[in-house]
Amino acid sequence: MRSKLFVGVSAVIAASNAAPAAAADLGNGLTVSGGATLVSDYRFRGISQTNRRPALQATFGVAHESGFYTSVWGSTISDYVASGADQEIDFIAGYRRTFGGTTIDVGATYYYYPGSGGGNSDFLEPYVSLAQTLGPVTAKATVNYAPSQAALTVGNGNEDNLYLAGDLSAAIPTTPITLNAHLGHSFGPSYLTIGDEYTDWSLGATYTLSALTFGLSYVDTDAAFITPSGRNASKAGLVASVGVAF
Repeated sequence: MRSKLFVGVSAVIAASNAAPAAAADLGNGLTVSGGATLVSDYRFRGISQTNRRPALQATFGVAHESGFYTSVWGSTISDYVASGADQEIDFIAGYRRTFGGTTIDVGATYYYYPGSGGGNSDFLEPYVSLAQTLGPVTAKATVNYAPSQAALTVGNGNEDNLYLAGDLSAAIPTTPITLNAHLGHSFGPSYLTIGDEYTDWSLGATYTLSALTFGLSYVDTDAAFITPSGRNASKAGLVASVGVAF
């Protein structure tokens, strides 16, 4: 049995779970993008995956003008997250379309932990989101649902997991600064919720300078998880980041 914290990605809206990515045209309607980010703490749905220590993250993706896309995202993690694994690799595929100011995004993420025992830690999580942009403000609602699978069990069979989230971002006109807020709730019981449901939230800002993006967010939860080293992985804290798109 794995020892998995992944309680409560992505996706938090804080810059702790995403790398900036620049897009290059490959022709035939295809674009490719990539980026790398250094974060002071990798938080997944409010919970530290790195024992409240820094993480290095990277992303690479390919998208088609039809709306289909695929990407891979990776991060260093602490060994308590998934049975001794020190990496998380997410394989993502989906379809995204924008109609006026409305964007619909449907897809799935496969969370893979090299060296953690395969299916005892890895799991699949489909998602759907709806975003509405009005001027400099964008509001987004997301539903993540991981169906029953062995990686989520807390000893009562193969539990499933539901995560609902709302995000709000606002670009400050004539500046490279964007403010953001996030509120999410994880419904248990499963290993993604440490066996119980809980809420996470964050407030932050990003500053873009050419290919660089700097971020600072306050992240908190009403959960309680103490890591094997005695640190509170669910405690409120500031998450700083610097990323580069290439």
